[in-house]
Amino acid sequence: MVRLPYLTALTTLFSYGLLFAFGHFRDFFRRILDAGKSSNLKVRPLLQIRRLLLPLVLTPLLLLTPQGYAPICLGYEDFYTRRLYLRIQDCFGRPIASAPDAWFDVVERHSNDGNKTLQRTTKTSKCLNLGSYNYLGFAAADEYCTPRVIESLKKYSASTCSARVDGGNTKLHTELEELVARFVGKPAAILFGMGYVTNSAIIPILIGKGGLIVSDSLNHISIVNGARGSGATVRVFQHNNPAHLEDVLREQIAGGQPRTHRPWKKIIVIVEGIYSMEGELCNLPEIMAVCKKYKAYTYLDEAHSIGAVGKTGRGVCELLGVDPADVDIMMGTFTKSFGSCGGYIAASKEIIQHLKHACPAHIYATSMSPPAVQQVISAIKVVLGEDGSNRGAKKLAQIRENSNFFRSELQKMGFEVLGDNDSPVMPIMLYNPAKIPAFSRECLRQNVAVVTVAFPATPLLLARARICISASQSREDLIKGLEVISKVGDLIGIKYFPVEQEKVASVDKLKKLE
Repeated sequence: MVRLPYLTALTTLFSYGLLFAFGHFRDFFRRILDAGKSSNLKVRPLLQIRRLLLPLVLTPLLLLTPQGYAPICLGYEDFYTRRLYLRIQDCFGRPIASAPDAWFDVVERHSNDGNKTLQRTTKTSKCLNLGSYNYLGFAAADEYCTPRVIESLKKYSASTCSARVDGGNTKLHTELEELVARFVGKPAAILFGMGYVTNSAIIPILIGKGGLIVSDSLNHISIVNGARGSGATVRVFQHNNPAHLEDVLREQIAGGQPRTHRPWKKIIVIVEGIYSMEGELCNLPEIMAVCKKYKAYTYLDEAHSIGAVGKTGRGVCELLGVDPADVDIMMGTFTKSFGSCGGYIAASKEIIQHLKHACPAHIYATSMSPPAVQQVISAIKVVLGEDGSNRGAKKLAQIRENSNFFRSELQKMGFEVLGDNDSPVMPIMLYNPAKIPAFSRECLRQNVAVVTVAFPATPLLLARARICISASQSREDLIKGLEVISKVGDLIGIKYFPVEQEKVASVDKLKKLE
């Protein structure tokens, strides 16, 4: 739960107000100046007068209209991109020049036109990686995974150049489906080449017109788009709130379908294991109890939790004591814990068979790259201990220890940190738009690479830095990151809570021990 301080809310609103006001002024005068320079554009006099009177109130729409064409880029999203995002775009999409391990090389960039365009240089900075989803450290070279990936590349090449139903189904794909099903505790599984597509393409196949989707208010955009594209009625319940979920289900079941009031054909409740922008664990046991009570199917997105939490890495079901057999559809990705790409759906054999015959993303899309498939197979075998070592168990213990240590120390320093213990995702609230680039740039100057997140990925007033912890990071690495973040936090003023002085000293003690 975000606890937005009153003064912080006021200053954040004031800052955005200034940015929007100056943006409108710049748009107004730019269009006035451009009006006389363009022969194929004409100024609307009435609209020009209205803008002169209300330049800060009216949305900067069409002062100049290309003859015969409507503008493609129009509205607040375009305005936000031009007048706010471009100012700080150097904080996003930073290119890297090495594997996303505990430390990686960040390519330096510069701009000669006020940040409108960025040019890469030949220089790189070695930075502590606090932004990648490399939870178990498999994204870097691995003694067990890498040789097998190289062999699969030699044998199968980089791409099958075909869909699974044509010539793109290898032995590796079948092996991974069986391994995933066994790993998560479901009868069968199906693979997809992209995590986003796994949600957005599967949900419309599972439910359609006459069905009801009840979705957590903070579900990922892939779930949102999949639900919208399904044609089903969509209702939202308050984030991670089983009581409100029950209220929504009771009301919708009593009312039935819109206009006809017929019973719903089916109801699916969609939640995430770990919410990627909040770092919170799903309140799964209570939500499952509500779903059983009202005979609603459950769809669990474990993109950030599979492999990262649980004693043996089997996700929130294992961590929270939920039987996977009770979850109807389990979704996950291979991009976080397993150092690869793609996603999966695990469910009953009947559901998986239906998806293989009906889902366009399976029928028409090129199958996962064989080396990427082999990477996941090898990583899961390491986690299960089937490589003949205990490295998997050590990685799971390390990610849990690293995550809880880093979160605890950040909270002691006075930062507002979202999320729960054991979660490797920990957002640090920034709020004010000026603090987004300040935090990102200052950390980078001190060789710590972080990811800052703002609108439209978050609500406008709830900008944050999202820290992602990895099992590949040593205690010394984490202490380095904490020191830099603490200094930057003091510099830009984002320690919104009192500092626990006697406890923060533990970082200094640990540093001395190192």
